[in-house]
Amino acid sequence: MAAKRGTDEMRDRVVLGEFGVRNVHTTDFPGNYPGYEDAWDRRRFEEAFRVDIIREEEGALEFDMVGIDAAIANAFRRILLAEVPTMAVEKVFVYNNTSIVQDEILAHRLGLIPIRADPRLFEYRNQGDEEGTEIDTLQFQLKIKCSRNAQAAKESSDPNELYFNHKVYSKHMTWVPLGNQTDLFPDADFRPVHDDILIALLRPGQEIDVLMHCVKGIGKDHAKFSPVATASYRLLPDITLLQPVEDEAAEMLQKCFSPGVIEIQNIKGKKVARVANARLDTFSREVFRHEGLKNLVRLARVRNHYIFSVESTGILPPDVLVSEAIKILMGKCQRFLNELDSVPME
Repeated sequence: MAAKRGTDEMRDRVVLGEFGVRNVHTTDFPGNYPGYEDAWDRRRFEEAFRVDIIREEEGALEFDMVGIDAAIANAFRRILLAEVPTMAVEKVFVYNNTSIVQDEILAHRLGLIPIRADPRLFEYRNQGDEEGTEIDTLQFQLKIKCSRNAQAAKESSDPNELYFNHKVYSKHMTWVPLGNQTDLFPDADFRPVHDDILIALLRPGQEIDVLMHCVKGIGKDHAKFSPVATASYRLLPDITLLQPVEDEAAEMLQKCFSPGVIEIQNIKGKKVARVANARLDTFSREVFRHEGLKNLVRLARVRNHYIFSVESTGILPPDVLVSEAIKILMGKCQRFLNELDSVPME
C-alpha cells in the first residue's frame, strides 16, 4: 500500500523539499509503471480534461486547465504571446516633426500603442506592398501644434496654464478611412485602447504631423503585435498537514504562508491549523526555515492542473484571445495530421 502511495505521488505530484524539487519529469508513459494503463485513450482524456473559469474581468481572465501535459499547456501559452494576430502601427510617414523626439523614436513609440481594432476584420498585407488597401490597412493621423496661452497669469510657471497642446496623447490620433472603409465598417470605432498614453511634450511653435499605417501581424514578428500584457500558468498548489498543528505552532504555521492559505480553528479550547485554500499560496517555502514545522507539512503541486492567467492589452477581450489561441492550436494539429497523411507509408 505504501509503495502504491509513493508511486501515485511520483506520477501525480511535483514535491517541493527544503533543498530541491522532486518528481519534476513526467514519468507516466506506457509501460513505465506495472499495473497502470498509461497508453493514451481518447475517451479517458475527454473524461479527465476540463476547463474551469475562475475569474473574469474586463481585461483579465483566470482559468484552470486540468488533465493536460506540460507541453500542451506551454504551447497554448506561447500561442497567446506570439501567434494571435493584432493590428499595430507599422509605417509612420513623418511630414513635420519639430519636437525634441527624434523621428525614429517617435515612430517606435507610436508602434507600441495598442490599437482597438478587431484583427479578424482584416487580411495580412502582402509583402512589399507599401500603399495598403481598405482590407489590410488602418490609417491614423496625428497632427498637433503647441501654442502659448495669452490668457495665462504672468506669474504662472505651470505648463498646463501657459501652453495649449503641450502634451501629445494617444487620444490625438484620429482614424482616417482608406478607400470604402466608411461603408465596410459603418459602426467602427478604431482608436487607441487608452487615450492617456503620453507620446511627446511640445513647446510653443513645435508641432507633429504624421500619418500612420496599421497592419495585421503577430508577436513572433514584433512584440508590438502581442495581444497580451502577460500570459502565464502555474501548477495548482497542494499543501498537506502530516499531523495536527496546534496553539503557537499553528499561529507560526499560518504566518509561513500567504494570507488565506492556513486557517486556525478553535477545537475544544485549542487552536488547530487547517489548510483553507492552498490555491492562494505562492510557495515561498518559508516553513522550511522553522525546525519545529518543516517536518509537519508536505508541499506539492498537482502535475496536470494548470492555473492560467491571461491579461489582455485591451485590443480584444481575454476570453476572445483564449478562443482564438485554441483555434490556432487546432489548426497546427490539423496541419500536422495532413503532413502525416501525405507521407507515403512503406
